[in-house]
Amino acid sequence: MGSYFGEFVGSCLLIVFGNGVVANVLLNASKGKHGGWIVIAFGWAMGVFIAVYIAAPSSGAHLNPAVSLGLAMAGKFSWSQLPAYVAAQVSGAATGAMLVWAVYRDHFNQTDNKDEILACYCTAPAIYNPLQNLFVEAFATFVLIMGIFHLTASSQSLGSLDALPVALLVLGLGLSLGGPTGYAINPARDLGPRIAHFILPMKYKGSSEWHYAWVPVVGPLLGASAAIIFYLSYN
Repeated sequence: MGSYFGEFVGSCLLIVFGNGVVANVLLNASKGKHGGWIVIAFGWAMGVFIAVYIAAPSSGAHLNPAVSLGLAMAGKFSWSQLPAYVAAQVSGAATGAMLVWAVYRDHFNQTDNKDEILACYCTAPAIYNPLQNLFVEAFATFVLIMGIFHLTASSQSLGSLDALPVALLVLGLGLSLGGPTGYAINPARDLGPRIAHFILPMKYKGSSEWHYAWVPVVGPLLGASAAIIFYLSYN
């Protein structure tokens, strides 16, 4: 159970930092209002760093169903553990989103832009084109998984800072490939908070956009699968 709890806690912290920085930048009356995309990208990267650092000793810090799937396909993770890991990741992400709501509750209630409220929970495309959006999510996740597998295969170690390269990888992805879809690159990161958005009371809450919710789930899983097939072809 320790590994599942580690995935839950790590996923929760990932969203507290990641969705927290989005709320800080977008919500009315927040001191970080108008901080911009670079602030958001750095906040997510720091969330990855601290979440991986804390969860790694107990669970390996997958924190992402796409990562768990990739490891299972590569024979580095048991298929039998996959459903419980995914459940822990999604529930942890939903809990993290609820904690962000608790912190920024007054600011949510003073923000009447429904799109900005939704952005504090889950992703939405800048231009709605499902097939193109699916490709972007798949490709960004392909890069993520390839990067993770090469970074973790390296013989060099940074000791307690081993989480830093993955955090920098996510930072780079956000800055370079995050514009079209908001770079979910993680089904749990999108689905868990989207569920929280659907459940939580907010004064100006709009739709949870369930018609788009399949893209940040299917895209990362396709990208991870392609990355592992490609990686195994030359290793």
